[in-house]
Amino acid sequence: MSGPLFPVADVPEFIPENSSYDMDYKYSVKWDPEAGDFVRDGANRVVGCDGMEAFATWCYKTVQTERYCCLAYPDSIGTEMGRAMAYDDEKLVESMVERTITDALMVNPRTEDVYGFAFTWDGDVMHCSFQVKGVGLDQEIAMVI
Repeated sequence: MSGPLFPVADVPEFIPENSSYDMDYKYSVKWDPEAGDFVRDGANRVVGCDGMEAFATWCYKTVQTERYCCLAYPDSIGTEMGRAMAYDDEKLVESMVERTITDALMVNPRTEDVYGFAFTWDGDVMHCSFQVKGVGLDQEIAMVI
C-alpha cells in the first residue's frame, strides 16, 4: 500500500475578520414611524436624514421588531417582547422588557448605553420610555414605545 491510510487534505489558512468597525453615523433616508414608510417630498422623492436620526430610526425599528419572526434579519436583531409581556407580574414584565431592549440595542457597536427606563401602565397596556446614548454623540436619543 502506497500512501496514508486516511485521506489528507490541506487546511486553508484562517483569515481573521477585520476587527475595525466603521463607527461613522452615515446619511440615510428618513423614516416615518407613524406612517410606517419612508418620508417623501412634494415631488415624491425620498427625503434624507443625518446619521444621528438614522441611528435613532435603527433603534426604533430594532425595538419594534420581534426577534426570530423575520427571516430577513439574523437572530441577533430584534426584541423578545412577546415573551416579556407573557407574565402577570408588572415588575417582572418591566425587568424583562428592559433587558430585551438593552440586549437588542447593544448589538450595534455604535450604541454606548441604554438607560433611564420609565414604565407606565394603563390597565394591561404598558408604555415604556428610555434613553439611548450613541458612541461619540453629544446628546441622547429619547425613545418611547
